[in-house]
Amino acid sequence: MKDRIQNIVDVIRKKTDFVPKVALTLGSGLGNFAQEIRVVEEISYHDLPDFPVSTAPGHAGKFIFGYVGSVPVVCMAGRVHLYEGYSTEDVVTPARVMHALGAKVLFLSNAAGGLKPSYHAGTLALVTDHISCFIPNPLIGPNDDEEGVRFPDMTHAYDPELQDIIRKAADREGIPLDSGVYVQLTGPSFETPAEIRMIRAIGGDIVGMSTVVEAIAAVHMGMRVCCVSLISNLAAGISPVPLSSEDVNAAGEAAAPLFTKLVKASIEAMGETL
Repeated sequence: MKDRIQNIVDVIRKKTDFVPKVALTLGSGLGNFAQEIRVVEEISYHDLPDFPVSTAPGHAGKFIFGYVGSVPVVCMAGRVHLYEGYSTEDVVTPARVMHALGAKVLFLSNAAGGLKPSYHAGTLALVTDHISCFIPNPLIGPNDDEEGVRFPDMTHAYDPELQDIIRKAADREGIPLDSGVYVQLTGPSFETPAEIRMIRAIGGDIVGMSTVVEAIAAVHMGMRVCCVSLISNLAAGISPVPLSSEDVNAAGEAAAPLFTKLVKASIEAMGETL
């Protein structure tokens, strides 16, 4: 894994010496945020050796290097998922690369199903914790002690200070912000009503097909992690209509202005703490 990451970093460094402080991963339908970045360089995933390439709808498939305000960022316009046939090692490779490039914060986003009564399509929810029981842990296998400890603590997987920054940014900008516990399943099928009842029973509020494996890998590396979910639909058994990927992307496009405003304000505020 270490050689794989280094080979990718070496190719990136031939194109740019840009050092990001914040790494941002954009989920389904949220790619418009890239327009808020003062771009220094763009690199397609196709140009990187042994790098997983996005096949999901609405994922551009490139790194964008630049500035949000005065904060240097690297943005993943498109991520890869377990349901695409990638291994957990593949899925967390981008996070490892962004950390190797210098990023100290991983700001995750996703489009997901909502289970709380307060949610509706278009709700923005701050992820406060996660449940990872239904997916393979990305740290299974030999541990690199230089990268992180064998048994990393996940008590504060989502950094409390960063959560506070995001909440305050939402308040300043007048953006409604809910919160919840995120559960990652593998997909690609949407969940059944029975599965949703189970997830509610174990304490889940948000369900999706990404994010948790990346968060675990980032915490292991010593990165500070935060996440905002776009509730693109109410989950099966709650939603009165069948679920579809088209609806997920449509909800992302509809919520993009508020999401963009929140993430921009949050990253600018984070710059003062980095």
